[in-house]
Amino acid sequence: MEKSKIETALNILNKQLNQPLVAALEVCARCGICAEACHYYQAEPTPENVPAARAEELRKVYRQGNDFLSRLFPAWTGATQLTETKLTELADLAFNKCTLCYRCTINCPLGVDTPLLMTALRAMSTASGHAPEILEMLADAAIEKGRDTSIYLDFFKESIQDMEAELRSLTGNPNASIPVQKQGAKILYVALAGAHTILPAAAVFETIGESWTLSIFEAANYGLFLGDASRAKEIAKRIVDEANELGVEEIVISECGHAYYAMRWLAPNWFGDAFNFRVRSIVEVIAEYIQDARLQLDPSANPETITYHDSCNLGRKGGVIEESRLILQAAASNFYEMTPNREEAYCCGGGAGLVAVPETYDLRMLAGKPKADQVKRCGAQMVAAACENCRLQLGDLSGHYGLGVGVVSLVDVVVKAMRLPGAPESIEEQMTSKVHLKV
Repeated sequence: MEKSKIETALNILNKQLNQPLVAALEVCARCGICAEACHYYQAEPTPENVPAARAEELRKVYRQGNDFLSRLFPAWTGATQLTETKLTELADLAFNKCTLCYRCTINCPLGVDTPLLMTALRAMSTASGHAPEILEMLADAAIEKGRDTSIYLDFFKESIQDMEAELRSLTGNPNASIPVQKQGAKILYVALAGAHTILPAAAVFETIGESWTLSIFEAANYGLFLGDASRAKEIAKRIVDEANELGVEEIVISECGHAYYAMRWLAPNWFGDAFNFRVRSIVEVIAEYIQDARLQLDPSANPETITYHDSCNLGRKGGVIEESRLILQAAASNFYEMTPNREEAYCCGGGAGLVAVPETYDLRMLAGKPKADQVKRCGAQMVAAACENCRLQLGDLSGHYGLGVGVVSLVDVVVKAMRLPGAPESIEEQMTSKVHLKV
């Protein structure tokens, strides 16, 4: 059994050895510049927390099978045989010691893609049975949901009908609706599981008269966290097929960093000619509404000091950076930047699936300390984030480190600035309203 797992992991590594991965394995100069870029190292400055050191553990395995000198003199090159113990250690590195935030890569003078190496490790770990069970369960549940929608579709539509009552109360429009499976709509909006990601966006779409329909699937893609391209592709395919069947012009992804990154940057390569629509984040869409004067906002509705956390997947990896600031400048009276920000923003410490794994709480709190310190230095009353995982992690950080800040989504801030009849009037209301809570 042990030999089978090792062979499986090595086969997965060999299948992934394309030019980008080989380059990341071969060109590291061991300069250590990546250390200061890593939030793990900043939180706990040990040699083991240097990104290059984590990557070196995979390089040792790679050399053993792919370097002639290493096969003859492994002690000279540091090559390592892969064992069951080593597999367990590598899985811990891949899933618990790196959030794939890419801050090390953009600060590397050679552009070494260390997160790509960690993703390769995740693929090896998943294939050999060393991935977190909860991530596998969530990925498989999403796939099964796509294979047979009849088992939940009626319940889903009933839930949406219940949400429509909340939407009518929020907007003051007795005819407001949340369309589902609407043929020929311009936008297919893909939300997460919960009214808090559906109602605010629906209020925006309803107010400006947008042609849209709600996806019957959720945006999250746990296959991506597993490093399992086949599962990630199958999860994404549900949404691609739905978009094609409905004939929409674009897919708009809810405030979810990894879901946006998967659909915007990875899925077009996976599906090629089947991609007959563009993909944008709800952040980009709302920014466009503001620029085109289709959406009128009153910044005095949000008088609290508010700062913004750049999601790694949405910002540094996805390129959605200035749109968030355009929104906050239009929707809030006192917007202040944290430093560093934009491409250099610190990771919150909960990305790449960590926030979904209960056992990682202590690790997440330690890894998130640089972000918590940054929020504290900023002194804002509220932190806005355009990513669900980031918001959950920031909320945990606030409680753990006693920051005393509210954590909200960008769309929540927008809805409040729209001055709708049912919009919340205070921070406390904002954090406890039905618009914000999951159902």
